[in-house]
Amino acid sequence: MGMAAATNEWTYEMLQTLPNDGNRYEIIDGELFVTPPPAVGHQRAAWELLAYFIDYLKRYPVGHGFFAPGDVIVDPRNVVEPDIFVVPPGFDPKSAGWKDIKGLLLAIEILSPSTAHADRNRKRILYQRFRVSEYWIVDVDARLIERWRPADTRAETLLDSIEWQPSSDYPPLRINLHELFGKL
Repeated sequence: MGMAAATNEWTYEMLQTLPNDGNRYEIIDGELFVTPPPAVGHQRAAWELLAYFIDYLKRYPVGHGFFAPGDVIVDPRNVVEPDIFVVPPGFDPKSAGWKDIKGLLLAIEILSPSTAHADRNRKRILYQRFRVSEYWIVDVDARLIERWRPADTRAETLLDSIEWQPSSDYPPLRINLHELFGKL
């Protein structure tokens, strides 16, 4: 995840003063991370994965899906932009803003060389600490997804398929990973 910028302690208010220059600016535990714009392959992976969620979330009212850029403001010292994320159904996307997101059902990051270390470490720890139901790390090169839940001490590594079921009232979303990665 890009370089950490030097300052004492970054906050969401300070983040708002940075330029809209295409870089991704995130804060984890008061530390600013600057990541260059994603590469074409990264965006293609996000697009293909997002297609599964668009269909599922239209069919089943389990939450609202979004994709970067979009600030998830955990608190003033922790602001991240997951590549894809789902918020609980109580969030009203017609009238609410990013500051109104109170939790995540799912956060997904597509690994890039500049983000791999932070995605697997700093962000994972943050998402677990703030009880994000599931955090997926998509490794396109290795053709796998690492799934983390809040209490996990190690990732569940998925090579063939992954299921996501935020509500037992509805069937799970099933993604064939061979099919997904075959499109990339």
